[in-house]
Amino acid sequence: KKLVAAGVGGSSSSGGGGGVTRGDAPCATASGIPVYYNRLLINNQWVAAASGKTFATLNPTTGEEICQVARGDVADVDRAVLAARLAFELGSEWRSVDASARGRLLYRLADLMERDREYLAQLEVLDGGKTYMDVFNVDLNLAIKCFRYYAGWADKIQGRTVPIDGPFLAYTRHEPVGVVGAITPWNFPVLMVAWKLAPALACGNVMVLKPAEQTPLTALYLGQLAVEAGFPRGVVNVVPGLGPEAGSAITAHMDVDKVAFTGSTLVGRKIAVSAAQSNLKRVTLELGGKSPNIVMADADLEEAVEAAHHAIFFNQGQCCCAGSRTYVQEEIYDEFVRKSVARAKSRVVGDPMEPGVEHGPQVNAAQFDKILALIGEGRKQGARLMCGGKRWGSQGYFIEPTVFADVTDEMTIAREEIFGPVQVILKFRTVEEAIERANDTDYGLACGVHTKNIDVALQMSNQIRAGTCWINTYDVLESSVPFGGYKASGHGRELGEYGLQQYSEVKTVTIKLNHKSS
Repeated sequence: KKLVAAGVGGSSSSGGGGGVTRGDAPCATASGIPVYYNRLLINNQWVAAASGKTFATLNPTTGEEICQVARGDVADVDRAVLAARLAFELGSEWRSVDASARGRLLYRLADLMERDREYLAQLEVLDGGKTYMDVFNVDLNLAIKCFRYYAGWADKIQGRTVPIDGPFLAYTRHEPVGVVGAITPWNFPVLMVAWKLAPALACGNVMVLKPAEQTPLTALYLGQLAVEAGFPRGVVNVVPGLGPEAGSAITAHMDVDKVAFTGSTLVGRKIAVSAAQSNLKRVTLELGGKSPNIVMADADLEEAVEAAHHAIFFNQGQCCCAGSRTYVQEEIYDEFVRKSVARAKSRVVGDPMEPGVEHGPQVNAAQFDKILALIGEGRKQGARLMCGGKRWGSQGYFIEPTVFADVTDEMTIAREEIFGPVQVILKFRTVEEAIERANDTDYGLACGVHTKNIDVALQMSNQIRAGTCWINTYDVLESSVPFGGYKASGHGRELGEYGLQQYSEVKTVTIKLNHKSS
């Protein structure tokens, strides 16, 4: 009744069987890839925004509009939070589901993603400009594995008995936090939804998800797959909209118990303030980075060049953990620069849908302009532009793979998060110098070390203040391994068993006994 009064009622959305699920009136696109869901998913129903407003989502490959998407705001967040709160009430269908059944629902959702993997990949490329090769083989692979990983955890989240003095029995329970507000970024749309939704549901929470306004389409489609998988009404709600409208409404909402956010440090700070000023809701933040990637003189040079290339140019440099400060020991500096420039020049740029393309466009005009401005700042401050630095092609938001040499620590391109395809290569002499300079940053998300000396590898991994340290590799991520940052790169951890802690409350129960047996 409360939901009907709020404008959400009637029958739940239905999914198709044995193929791509389809909405009532799919949007035709210039690419030929249909968009089936572009409204709000609240209480398992597709509804228009209360205001009737929409916003355009664009194809970064061409700069053209894909379709209009419902523009959720405060009123819509209120409706979604109400649906989620009712789904979380004691005695509700969701609260009565066995833990093992929660796991089966997550397995089912992963199976549906596998079924529609090709379509999801096409949709992600269309909306975000990521290469099809990366989305299909990396993003979706990791997202599906994440749902299956946490499906396995659903009936293994346990408390413990605790011996205490006196005639008492003490034990702990791990209980769901409640209504989780998740705000996901545009650089890994489907994967970041998985990183938040899977552990939250495994723990028994309910969710209101706001995907990035630049890339909402795969999150909306995943919402429909959750309905098809059998999640009860109100458990998964998706409210696309603008950050200052829908996002701010979630972070300030008095009936949201926790916010999980991935995005910029600037916005993360605002979310922390909003959460504190409202109901002091729990917050996990995975924020920006300026990660050092250190190459010692004894490293395998060919492997180090390729690893450093991947560390910065993967996803067009749009990675929070990108190895965006490449430190190279002076003995091999010139050769490393020469080989890195050759590799950057050989990187295949083009239509991200095409086979063999390694490098697509930036996500939108704002990012495109920001990156080019920072490239200009690097040249102005005296860094040596070795290749790239310009627009690629005549349409869309493509930037050539760019390499700078002779970069110093005080330069803007060595301190600010560029979030683009710009490799800055700095020179160092000693291990101690590299560690000191690596730590000279506000961030602490990740680092890389390339060396054959295990003592050096261990020293650096122990002394560099970062949440993840890769040795002789980069960007290796698995659902079982925690991920998160130090300092201004955020707090809390996603993935692994540690990720479950962010979505559960620990309750202590102490019972007086008539006797004591030890």
